[in-house]
Amino acid sequence: MVIDMPVDDTLNVPCRSLKEVAWREANDWRWILSEQQKRDVGESAIRMWVHQHWPGFLRARWIDHMLGVELWTELDRNEFGILRKTPPSLRPLLDELIGQLICGAENLNIICWSRRKSSSEQSTIRELLHLINVNGHRLRCHFADEPPCFTAKAPAVLLV
Repeated sequence: MVIDMPVDDTLNVPCRSLKEVAWREANDWRWILSEQQKRDVGESAIRMWVHQHWPGFLRARWIDHMLGVELWTELDRNEFGILRKTPPSLRPLLDELIGQLICGAENLNIICWSRRKSSSEQSTIRELLHLINVNGHRLRCHFADEPPCFTAKAPAVLLV
């Protein structure tokens, strides 16, 4: 199934909503669990998805946003594509750092990892961490009563 995504005309990139995509994924999760248990497991599956998958879901979309891959409407537009401006000489280091973030690393994990690098690389890693601002991107998962693109009533969920 192909879904038409709005495209930001100024940037020519897909523009998507975290809330809508997360809601769809959480309902897919609910459907899978319900099929396994041969009954509708209901809102508990949605809560489980939020608890188990929201942090990784958000982080992956946030990194795509900062790399300029997709524009996520709930994230700061001024941060869109900010990592594309990284000088080419620093790209391998940035790619390693992003690999760490994708695996769930936090600032302390990355700082410990950076100790195996040269002092100039350590300094660059700290500058990149400051730019990326991991702790400033911890959004709570909010599912509204009914996302605009769905007809089914969504349960009110406020978790994480």
